[in-house]
Amino acid sequence: MTKHHLIALAAMLASGAALAEYPDKPITIVVPFAAGGPTDKVARDLGVALGAALKQTVIIENVGGAGGTLGAAKVAKATPDGYTLLLHHIGMATSPGLYRKLPFSVENDFEYLGMVNDVPMTLVGRPNLPANNYAELVKWLEANKGKINLANAGLGAASHLCGLLFQQSLKIDMTTVPYKGTAPAMTDLLGGQVDIMCDQTTNTTTQIEGGKVKAYAVTTMKPLTTPALAKLPTLDSQGLKGFNVSIWHGMYAPKGTPAAVIDKVNAALRTSLKDADFIKKQEALGAVVVTDGRLAPAEHKKFVAAEIAKWGPAIKAAGQYAD
Repeated sequence: MTKHHLIALAAMLASGAALAEYPDKPITIVVPFAAGGPTDKVARDLGVALGAALKQTVIIENVGGAGGTLGAAKVAKATPDGYTLLLHHIGMATSPGLYRKLPFSVENDFEYLGMVNDVPMTLVGRPNLPANNYAELVKWLEANKGKINLANAGLGAASHLCGLLFQQSLKIDMTTVPYKGTAPAMTDLLGGQVDIMCDQTTNTTTQIEGGKVKAYAVTTMKPLTTPALAKLPTLDSQGLKGFNVSIWHGMYAPKGTPAAVIDKVNAALRTSLKDADFIKKQEALGAVVVTDGRLAPAEHKKFVAAEIAKWGPAIKAAGQYAD
């Protein structure tokens, strides 16, 4: 055996040993939104279960800004060793439509690790809004055209997308008020500085349950079973036929992450999604843990591609671009 062959063999053995030991240090999950928001809540709950499955510490790092693209870009450029992962929502599929120039390619710069959950959304209003149900809300919106403030967590955020479709469906223009994250948007809604918001159940259930906001509808085709939300009618049943928006979350790694690492993280993710405590926390917030084929990286990637094709035309029709 030549010297070059020995060097190559040593490198292969070292690489194999490194993979066998993965993970031998803390793993960071980047959340591309502010702390306290719905995606952050999912990540922190998942981090506990994932850490137990991988027998390693999982750190949550919030890298907010630019509709989630800053955090996603950080992971795309990270060392592909499995120690920097991304938890992102539907923004992975909508960013190609919202941004003319992205610092990464959604389909080419990431390894797909599997889907985590599906999160319904709710239409809520400030506590002192005169409307007490959806029918009254529509009348109030029609009577106050030009004066309505619709909050969202920033361009490309789940609340922005839902609000965009809600406006299009009602054909009522509203003043969009973007915030740097869901938490400050909710704070101003609670304080009456803005009128309405369409946001994920992971962020609104507690507020609805406590009577701190007025709840008007859910965005799924069927009513939810969560106790705090079970009485909320769907938008579809109240005239907005076909209105169906759920926000999903998935996990990603930088392109080039070794297959063995991807397999190990995917296996840990599958274990985490069966964790009774994680399931309980998600169900309490109205989220549904994924159990279907989208747990497989290939199916996850296929699903995101279909979502890109779905949302692109809607965003283009609205003419709302980030640059």
